[in-house]
Amino acid sequence: MILLASLALLFVLPMEAQDFNKYFEDATLRLDYIFAGNDHEQHIYLENVKRQEKWAGRRSRLAEKFLNGNGQITVTDHDSKKVIYVWTFSTLFQEWQLEAEAKTTDRAFETSYNIPFPKNKIDITVTLTDNHNVVTSKFTHTIDPKDILIRKVGATGVPFRYIWKGNNAPNANITDCIDIAILAEGYTEAERNKFYADCGRAVEALFANEPFKSMKNRFNVVAVAAPSLQSGPSVPLKGKWTNTATDSHYSTFYSDRYLTTRNMHKVYDLLSGVPFEHVIILANSDIYGGGGIYNQVTVVTSDHPTFKEVLVHEFGHSFGGLGDEYEYGNSADVYYPADTEPWEPNLTTLVDFKSKWADMMPENQPVPTPKNPKVPDYKSIDFNDAKAVEALNAATQVVGVFEGGGYQEKGCYRPAQECRMKINEVRDFCPVCARAIRRIADFYTGKSEK
Repeated sequence: MILLASLALLFVLPMEAQDFNKYFEDATLRLDYIFAGNDHEQHIYLENVKRQEKWAGRRSRLAEKFLNGNGQITVTDHDSKKVIYVWTFSTLFQEWQLEAEAKTTDRAFETSYNIPFPKNKIDITVTLTDNHNVVTSKFTHTIDPKDILIRKVGATGVPFRYIWKGNNAPNANITDCIDIAILAEGYTEAERNKFYADCGRAVEALFANEPFKSMKNRFNVVAVAAPSLQSGPSVPLKGKWTNTATDSHYSTFYSDRYLTTRNMHKVYDLLSGVPFEHVIILANSDIYGGGGIYNQVTVVTSDHPTFKEVLVHEFGHSFGGLGDEYEYGNSADVYYPADTEPWEPNLTTLVDFKSKWADMMPENQPVPTPKNPKVPDYKSIDFNDAKAVEALNAATQVVGVFEGGGYQEKGCYRPAQECRMKINEVRDFCPVCARAIRRIADFYTGKSEK
């Protein structure tokens, strides 16, 4: 009977799973690149190729592109020319290209990506695009899985432990869930227990609100306790430079609250031997700051009073591909040109609004949508008062097309008056952002899009 049951299961496997087994091993191919250039040039260089056992990523919908991002990796079977895997992303390098420094200086940025390890020779094409969705750089190279110079990497000795496993199953298969690695930054050996406790707070914060709350069993979270020689990330504004695991620092692009690291190869080295799809760098600091880059990394501080709010916001960037919904009143910069629809699911220029949240709009909702003038001051709200919070949400999270978003006062629109992607005082994502997060979670776990 056991044999017959096993055969029955074999024949009902979805086609996507069979395609994975046809083209890939249960292992990871790590690709280390250098992206370099200035405000008008981009260059892509391959630095290293490595193999790690086990594959933690999706095993279905492999050749689909869910969001555009600002870049894409396309994997093609060398012999058949069939596209067998696609991964999209954004980069710190492309953010830097919009900075004034990029007009006068060339810089290089590290980046790393994991793809499933191929059984046969593959061609990999990396493309970068600008904010008009125009390809600005393209690089294709071939990988032979039998290449003796593909370095095999494994556990580094960095201790790690699971803070949460989907379905709370000790032996759950990593392919059943979305795997998040929380990496220690600025925690010394003596502060390891603090790191694990902070990771517990991070998991509590992430899954406290929707839509993550109802999807908690679809995630695994592993804490990787990489030790730093000194405590806390670097703070250039205070002349403080520390020797830490990922070399993160505030004042990225001279924005004091922007906390990032450019050493992505080092980040992936520290995570060697740990199954992961998404990375949160938890910095041991009480100074406000952080950052989130789609399908690259989330960076957040552990001890600032807004830790929970900032974590959820930044993870909205890196996991959900959500854009910032606030604007800078004194900025003349245009991040979202009027002739191009943003790829972020919660922003629109109205070029192709039907592809965004038009189906969620109340009947006869005006476009643009006027703001509700009766919204109370958030500082006056008692968030323990369920009725007050419900009334606030009813006033601020009605789906519309509100002008102001993507750092721009004009020409870019957001779906709600207030949202977790706009201000820290709002605990929840608006309905449009919540749906976007649920859809991308469905994508990673092989469910049908709703």
